Amino acid sequence: MSKSSNPAIELFLIVLIALSTLTLSYGIYDAVRDKTVNVGDRAPRFQVATTSGATIGDSGFPGELLLVNFWATWCPPCVQEMPSLEQFHQTYGKRGVVVLGVNVDRNEQTYRQFIQRSGITFPNTFDPAADIGALFGTYKYPETYLINREGKVLEKFVGPEVWTSPEVVARIERHLPKG
Repeated sequence: MSKSSNPAIELFLIVLIALSTLTLSYGIYDAVRDKTVNVGDRAPRFQVATTSGATIGDSGFPGELLLVNFWATWCPPCVQEMPSLEQFHQTYGKRGVVVLGVNVDRNEQTYRQFIQRSGITFPNTFDPAADIGALFGTYKYPETYLINREGKVLEKFVGPEVWTSPEVVARIERHLPKG
């Protein structure tokens, strides 16, 4: 003897499961979104050792502004923006902007080879578990934050930028001391 199914009950269960899944998905999205650091927020507390051995953090860096760039070698937009970010570092490092790359690759050798092959000279750190990015609520790469000495986030850039473009330079220069 086979059991017959009730189409109305089956439809009800399908709708109930779909709504539960959507509710859970939006709940997870809201949790990430609520944790995301935005302009005007205080940057999360962090301190890292860079490839050169220097220690840099939200309240300890040798400059007026800290530009924290989350990136990976497997991220084409990240790789695309690296030459202009290096150029920005060469120009604005002398004006008090410290660029810090936070790499989220899983393979340290791949990361180090990319840095060497690309001629990247700005400070970088290797964060395969993306712990620092998690503090910021970062989940899109590249993602970059401009932080002042007091730890306040002044600018946020989501997606690749041309770091030498007049628009980007203007956004950063307005936060540099005049003179």
